[in-house]
Amino acid sequence: MTVRPYRHIERRKSRLIHVGKVPVGGDAPISVQTMTNTLTTDVKATVEQIQRIEQAGADIVRVSCPDQESALALKQITREITIPVVADIHFHYKRAIEAAENGAACLRINPGNIGSADRVRDVVKAAKDHGCSIRIGVNAGSLEKDLLEKYGEPCPEAMVESALDHARILEDHDFFDFKISVKASDVFLAVAAYQGLAEACDYPLHIGITEAGGLRAGTVKSSIGLGMLLWSGIGDTIRVSLSADPVEEVQVAYEMLKSLNLRRRGVTVISCPSCARQQFNVIKTVEVLEQRLAHITTPMTVSVIGCVVNGPGEARETDIGFTGGGSNTHQVYIAGQPDHRLKDEDIVGHLVGLVEKKAAQIEAEKAEAARIEAGKAEAAAAEAAE
Repeated sequence: MTVRPYRHIERRKSRLIHVGKVPVGGDAPISVQTMTNTLTTDVKATVEQIQRIEQAGADIVRVSCPDQESALALKQITREITIPVVADIHFHYKRAIEAAENGAACLRINPGNIGSADRVRDVVKAAKDHGCSIRIGVNAGSLEKDLLEKYGEPCPEAMVESALDHARILEDHDFFDFKISVKASDVFLAVAAYQGLAEACDYPLHIGITEAGGLRAGTVKSSIGLGMLLWSGIGDTIRVSLSADPVEEVQVAYEMLKSLNLRRRGVTVISCPSCARQQFNVIKTVEVLEQRLAHITTPMTVSVIGCVVNGPGEARETDIGFTGGGSNTHQVYIAGQPDHRLKDEDIVGHLVGLVEKKAAQIEAEKAEAARIEAGKAEAAAAEAAE
């Protein structure tokens, strides 16, 4: 689909850091992360949850380290997963050092509440020694006393000042490999704080609406706040905070990014809400279809429309289209063009088969293109060596 001017998002320019092998900021894709809710000391349960998170498409996972046993458990956890771990640290500087020593790729801290200058120095040294980046995590619910006294309440100005104060501490220790978040459960407060911070520095920003609520309410709330930020180009890595399975957080994050053409993963289903004109059960078909297509990671679009009012038009813009027709006979479109008709039989099974075939074709073409490029690079290297 051609990118028209009104679809273009000009992303904020930020410096590039890495969380393990995952680039954050710069021109890197906006990374998706979530957080485990198992006991970190229960290594088996934590690893199993992270593996499900990986399968859902998460790039990064955060793990809480409230005690020494949890920090030490990272050593075994990180051996059994492939995505990098952010160790969530509050107050105790030794937990941050232990996490860095045991496989964490990033430390989520507030330098200001770690303690003395010596303790901050020790944490920064551990991060440098073990190749860890740092996330400065400011939260409206835990602002410093002096800032609350200065401003009277949590406000955007207080959150930005807190973030920049923490940033200066790291800069004073010659450490610049960090990202910043300024989260709040209030959408207005969070958005305004991120807008202020985006203007005040060029560090990559981790965006999120904290404590957003349950699956439905939290998704709506996060979509409003994060959608505003992403649409304006703010955000280098994202977490949707829901009182739900972490896999749901990953899925919601991807839907947000897909809606704004910022990242694509898996099948995007475009479907109508259905009405009396529908020629098949649209709602049930889409419900089952999305479940059956959850294993597809190849970016594709599929339209499922109940009648001919909007069906042909939507089909022209999608990889595979399905439009309801009369006499239980429906139209299937491939690459925007009418391809064949289908009787009211196993609609879902038929569409799944078409999607799987198309996905396999796309992946084969990508593999062949990569093989050709690798061959060219190898030939160029051989020629240069002569």
